[in-house]
Amino acid sequence: MSAPVSLAGRADWLNEKHLQRLLAALSDGDEQARVAGGAVRNTLLGQLVADIDVATTTLPQETIRRAEAAGFKTVPTGIEHGTVTAIAGGKTYEVTTLRADIETDGRRAKVSFGRDWKLDAERRDFTINALYAEADGNVVDLVGGIADIAARRLRFIGDAEARIREDYLRILRFFRFFAWYGDGRPDAEGLKACARLKDGLGQLSAERIWSELKKLLSAPDPSRALLWMRQAGVLTSVLPESEKWGIDAIHGLIRTEKDLGWAADPLLRLEAMVPPDAARMKTLAERLKFSAAEAGRLRHWALAAAIEPRTGEGELAKKLYLGDRNGIADRLRLSLASARARAAEDNQALIDAGGFSRLLAFALKWEKPVFPIKGADLAELGAAPGPRLGAILKSLEKEWIGSGFTLDRGALIERAVKALEA
Repeated sequence: MSAPVSLAGRADWLNEKHLQRLLAALSDGDEQARVAGGAVRNTLLGQLVADIDVATTTLPQETIRRAEAAGFKTVPTGIEHGTVTAIAGGKTYEVTTLRADIETDGRRAKVSFGRDWKLDAERRDFTINALYAEADGNVVDLVGGIADIAARRLRFIGDAEARIREDYLRILRFFRFFAWYGDGRPDAEGLKACARLKDGLGQLSAERIWSELKKLLSAPDPSRALLWMRQAGVLTSVLPESEKWGIDAIHGLIRTEKDLGWAADPLLRLEAMVPPDAARMKTLAERLKFSAAEAGRLRHWALAAAIEPRTGEGELAKKLYLGDRNGIADRLRLSLASARARAAEDNQALIDAGGFSRLLAFALKWEKPVFPIKGADLAELGAAPGPRLGAILKSLEKEWIGSGFTLDRGALIERAVKALEA
């Protein structure tokens, strides 16, 4: 048991009136309720608290009765697993009855409800995620999580292999939480267990895998976690496209993000780790069940041709018009990061970085011009609908692009007349 620790004075969210009212309602009589998990962990780490979860000894139906009597709206979001969402004043709290696993298959668990806080803590994944806080801020640590937070050490609760066999997603969570909260080297036993049991990742749904990867790639600096994932063979298991391409480019990208103030971008970081091969990216997006927007961005990046740093803005404008601006911008971002990474030892790379920076700034502010004429304009000149009209229109657009978009409507109409007379 750790020395007493309190969140009092460093957790504004703990004083929120709706939360205090909920904890009081669920702690009346012989029952108990405490804030659990991430809110406690992040407060101790001095990081932002986004969601507040509550653990309670009350059974789900009693949770609903007490919360509604205290003025909360309730939604049985996961009532079969003991979870009820309580809502008041625009605040949302997930309230879950204490549980113990009675059966697991590597993907999901059957649970029994209980009143034992230690059993509830021991069914969780990592020590830093199994902390509770009383309404007054006192932290309840039953698994050594406080010491691990102080050391920024990520450690499975109990036997690492046993925890992973309960849910193989915990392999990816191990690296994700290490990316966000760990320091130094990952816990040796945890790392070995992840390497030994990585084949279990094949049991997981694509949606769960991509969700975890995306959270990992959203960390301020996921590069160390990715290195250890590769070392353990886990990265190849879930992202085989990265195997021969490697992840070396991620380091330069992270440094560039920090230097230039770019926001963490999980898709851009993924692009730094995989080859720009449209067919393979289509397979990757289908396998991991990407959203249409994610798949489209990956495809456009893969299809965008590499751009030389000495490319003129006029030439880039033509590429932007004919291609996809976002895909080209991603290519330029990664080229800029790569050049910056080489610049310390290569003067030419420093010059290249300046070129890519110029081109990226141009691409981001560029607005697509509108071709001044349409098929209807040719029809008014007497062109009959059909392949010839389309061919003339396409030829005129090509000429307009070649002029740097300077040919105006009048000049294009003159050329259309000549083409129709020919």
